[in-house]
Amino acid sequence: MKKIERALISLTDKTGVAAFAAELARLGVQLLSTGGTAKTLRQAGLAVTDVSTFTGFPEMLDGRVKTLHPKVHGGILYQRGNPAHEQQRAENQLEAIDLVAVNLYAFEQAVAKPGCSLADAIENIDIGGPTLLRAAAKNFRDVTVLVDPADYPVALAEIRARGNTSLATRFHLAKKVFARAAHYDAAISAWLERVDATNNPELQEQSC
Repeated sequence: MKKIERALISLTDKTGVAAFAAELARLGVQLLSTGGTAKTLRQAGLAVTDVSTFTGFPEMLDGRVKTLHPKVHGGILYQRGNPAHEQQRAENQLEAIDLVAVNLYAFEQAVAKPGCSLADAIENIDIGGPTLLRAAAKNFRDVTVLVDPADYPVALAEIRARGNTSLATRFHLAKKVFARAAHYDAAISAWLERVDATNNPELQEQSC
C-alpha cells in the first residue's frame, strides 16, 4: 500500500488539529489547507500549502468557492493503479490527495441560536465540505477520510506503523462520513421545512 504523502485539512471544529497535523508533518506528509485552518496550523509552526496555491485558483465569493476544483477532486477521486485514471492523472498533472480531514459548517448550532434568520441559516450550509467528504469516502480504497476528531489517534497509529491506514479502517471511516452527511442534510431539510414562506419577509418578492 502506497504511503500517505499529501493531506487536505479544512475544519470548522479544530479540536486536536494542531497535534494531528504536526504528527502528519513529522511523518513526511505534505499539508494542504484553507482559510482559518491554514492559519491555525501556521500558528502552530507548521508548513502549509494553501489550496489556492495548489490549484492555482483563488478562494472567492466570500469563501464559498475554495476546494471545488478538478485538481482537488481529481487528486482525491482517481483510482490508484487504474491505467486509464493514471493516464488522465498524468495528462492533467493531478497530484494525489491521500487523506482528507474535514468537518462541516456548524449548521445545527447556527439555527439553534435565538432569532436565527433564513439568511444566516443559508450561509451556514456547507457545500465544499460535504463534497470533499463524499469524494474521499467514495474512494475509500485509496483515501483516508476523517470527519470526527476522535478518529485522529487511530489513523495516526496506523500511519506510524505502516505508512497508511488499513482498508478496514478506511471503510469504517467512510461509513461514518456518509452517516454524518445524511444527518447534516436531514437537519437542513427539517429546519427549512419549518420556514413559513408566506410570512417570512426574507422570502417576499421585491417590487420593481
